[in-house]
Amino acid sequence: MADKNAQVNDIEVRFQVLHQFVDAARANLDDGAWDYLIGGAETETTQKRNRLALDRLAFRPRVMRDVNGLSAGTSFLGRDLRLPIILAPIGSLQQFYEEGGSGVSKAAGEFGVMHMLSSVCKPGLEAVAQAAPDAHRIFQLYVRGDADWVDDHIKRAMDNGYLGFCFTIDLDYYGRRERDKAKGFISVARQTQAQGEEFQRSFNWDDFKRVRDKFDTPLMLKGIATAEDAEIAVKEGCDVIYVSNHGGRQLDHGRGGIDVLPEVVQAVDGRAKVVLDGGIMRGADVVKAMILGADAVGIGRLQGLAYAAAGTAGVVRMLELLELEVQSVLGLLGVTGYDGLEAKHIISEPDAVNAPHALSAFPLRDEGY
Repeated sequence: MADKNAQVNDIEVRFQVLHQFVDAARANLDDGAWDYLIGGAETETTQKRNRLALDRLAFRPRVMRDVNGLSAGTSFLGRDLRLPIILAPIGSLQQFYEEGGSGVSKAAGEFGVMHMLSSVCKPGLEAVAQAAPDAHRIFQLYVRGDADWVDDHIKRAMDNGYLGFCFTIDLDYYGRRERDKAKGFISVARQTQAQGEEFQRSFNWDDFKRVRDKFDTPLMLKGIATAEDAEIAVKEGCDVIYVSNHGGRQLDHGRGGIDVLPEVVQAVDGRAKVVLDGGIMRGADVVKAMILGADAVGIGRLQGLAYAAAGTAGVVRMLELLELEVQSVLGLLGVTGYDGLEAKHIISEPDAVNAPHALSAFPLRDEGY
């Protein structure tokens, strides 16, 4: 116990602000793993727009409100969460820290958020469930086999206590990630994904309907980017619409994630839950998404940075710091929880302050702080 307490204290001392995870992660990763973590597709325009879209939103705070008793928690899929956060699926977590998906699930359970495990993340769905039995876990699938193959994964996830099942639907063709290609880097996830890609390319609404009719588990579709597809998804019985452009790692020249969110929320009209990811790096980003109608947000790169920097303890500490930021933003907006947020708490500004890039959420890091 003394050793664990010493480790916790060391983590708290080392990481006082979120940008301190960046340099620690860079020191621990080789060039290939680093570029895989922070890179995007082709010109990385979509990735930059994720950040730009968030930065162009400005708060309209209200004052002279009683903000005692503030809570940054919420509920999702019937579970109470300390923050409205899903640790998003990352296929090569094992290249950031040796425990792979198990360590992140442990962090989710320890802090009190959800973890969505990628189907190409080691050590696999059963081993992660055994390592983190108390964590709120969702399983994400890249379709790499026929209907029986898909059904087997759903049954295994349900048997191992996963709270929901998510299909990623924006990977019909693998995005050309030029940072990786220029250095000859092939991630462990990519090696696995390359097999059976034709099944992903043919996966369609009829396939989803078949699954919906057969299995009684919350179903999610990750990669929705238009109101039109959100409407179809709800009509076909999707429980969670996951707005995502894969962190800018798939289709280049797409819109920023939070720019897509309002039209999806309007199309869904309360008939399903809505999750957003894409550039979420700060507590302010979380609150902006909640103002615009998200029920939860996905955290990808920031999760990877914290995990590479300090393993499971690093992810927990990252969540603690995010919580402090979220609490500060809510209180300064004059509310005690997400139910107090209104559309008029935010406006769209014409210009962002910082030039957008993968790490532009941390401008003080560039200044040597």
